[in-house]
Amino acid sequence: MSDSFVSSTSPASEPLVVPVTAADGARCELLVVLPAGAWRHLLYWVPAMGIPARHYLPLAQALAARGIAVVLHEWRGIGSSDRRAGRGCNWGYRELLQGDLPAGLAEVRRRWPLAHRWLGGHSLGGQLGLLYASLHPHDFAGLLLVASGSPYWRRFRHGWLIGAAYALAPLLAALVGYLPGRRIGFGGNEARGVTADWARSGRTGRYAAAGIAQDFERRLAELQLPLLALRLQEDWLGPPASLDWLLGKLGPGERRVEVIARADMDGVPADHFSWMNTPVPIASRLADWLTASDAASIVRDHSAG
Repeated sequence: MSDSFVSSTSPASEPLVVPVTAADGARCELLVVLPAGAWRHLLYWVPAMGIPARHYLPLAQALAARGIAVVLHEWRGIGSSDRRAGRGCNWGYRELLQGDLPAGLAEVRRRWPLAHRWLGGHSLGGQLGLLYASLHPHDFAGLLLVASGSPYWRRFRHGWLIGAAYALAPLLAALVGYLPGRRIGFGGNEARGVTADWARSGRTGRYAAAGIAQDFERRLAELQLPLLALRLQEDWLGPPASLDWLLGKLGPGERRVEVIARADMDGVPADHFSWMNTPVPIASRLADWLTASDAASIVRDHSAG
């Protein structure tokens, strides 16, 4: 890696709004929070299912205060996206992985070509980040997950109920024209294709996407990027067995798992979403590991040279 730094004069409290258009014409806006002064690390962050990018601004600002630039991805169908799931508007993992993420990351490379890029995500965002990294392993220095894990029903307590939900969700989406997550209290209003791809991985424990020929299980097994996973102790949506199943798919490499407890969060529940309102403890763990991993890689590169 280059030792080059990127200069910035934008204060961390003022996000940049970066418009992006995917190959199929879908548009959204990335939110970018840059540190003041010089910086070298850029984290491209993928939100959880149904969560708009703007909800992660406190996390981005906390990371920027530690000298890390953050680009917040926007899911198709959510927030600033010009698409909304419906009977006449559908998409799946293919559009997210081959359209939206490439468009956002291409804009990042164009604007900040010297940045050391890291890929991270929350919940489903972490899963999709791993799938994307498995297809483009040389694009990133490493991976960061928060409250993520495989949705495989056998890795959850009372998993049979979750398994039943995976059977019913695609049927409900087909009936309504989309999954009405806002009404049922889970995620956003999700497209039928996304619902089908997500439910399939929940039923089988394996990743695949309609319209994508690549074997994700094989690609994940070849992925050797360093990875930090933060698990929230009170997170029933991301239990240890779920995270273990996800990380067990990956190839050899540095894998670090840290558990965040309520005491680490100043009394805030250490669950799937509450940490977003008090993100400084999470940001500190991410920043500490990121900078330490990068320093170690620079030492290895210099030694090899």
